[in-house]
Amino acid sequence: MNDQKPTLYERMGGAPALNQLVDEFYGRVLADPELKPFFAHASMEKLRRMQLEFLSAALDGPIEYSGEPVYLVHHGRGISTHHLELFLNHLLEIIKAAHPDERDVLDIIDRVNLYADEITGSARTAE
Repeated sequence: MNDQKPTLYERMGGAPALNQLVDEFYGRVLADPELKPFFAHASMEKLRRMQLEFLSAALDGPIEYSGEPVYLVHHGRGISTHHLELFLNHLLEIIKAAHPDERDVLDIIDRVNLYADEITGSARTAE
């Protein structure tokens, strides 16, 4: 008997569900007038691929994140806590619509929030 609990990645529906989530998510983000300028010169294909890798890795999925460190990618882009909050609210709404298990939703947000300081440039060294 296998007592291993499915990973958060598996509970979310794996690659097909995350692909759809990422597509819907960027549809919302690009429609947001405060966030759209951050993506004006971005390759959306690459961005979607990196986001899918990031989420897979964060949710204990089989795909590893192959991109540059999060702090390096976001450094100097002027992303404030307000911008990150808008971004995460879009993510939260998409996740809630796709996966109503409240504990899983909170776990996903907690895992993404681990990178908040790196994204906004307010990362501090460990105390």
